[in-house]
This record gives sequence, C-alpha cells and structure tokens, in this order.
Amino acid sequence: MIIDFHQAQLQKFMALAMKIEAEPELYLQFESVADFYKADWLQAFPSGTEYFASGLDDGAEEFYALICYGEMQLRISCVQEQFSAKLCCKH
Repeated sequence: MIIDFHQAQLQKFMALAMKIEAEPELYLQFESVADFYKADWLQAFPSGTEYFASGLDDGAEEFYALICYGEMQLRISCVQEQFSAKLCCKH
C-alpha cells in the first residue's frame, strides 16, 4: 500500500515536471526568487517535494531552480530570457 502511494506521488511529480519541461516559458516568468516560491503550480507538486531557487534578486538576470522528489529532479534555468527545464535522475 505504501509503495502504491509513493508510486502515485512519483507519477504526479513526473507529470507536472514533464509539462514544465515541454513548455518552460509558460511556468518560469518571475521578477524575483520570492515569486518562484509563491507560484501556484509549485504547490501542485506532491507532498515531500523539495525545491530551491537562486538568482533574479539584486538585479541579476539569471534564475536557477531545482525541484526534487525521491530520485527525480527537475533542473530549471533562465539565462538571458532563454528558459530551460530538464527532468532527470539525481544520479
């Protein structure tokens, strides 16, 4: 039963991560790191998801984020208004 719950949560994570990976420009438009942490879609990830962000503040033009659940992670970057999101394993 616990394995089924974890698998369902992992699939939920991967489904949202794949949407972001396919069209990152729809999700990654922020004025500050604080805006990232307030994003509605971030709250749609399953409980236990960890996320970290850096950049944008103090006039920076680059933004980086890492969203992790279990062994999966979504690596996000925005450099010179070029959005990138890559779903991969931690290893």
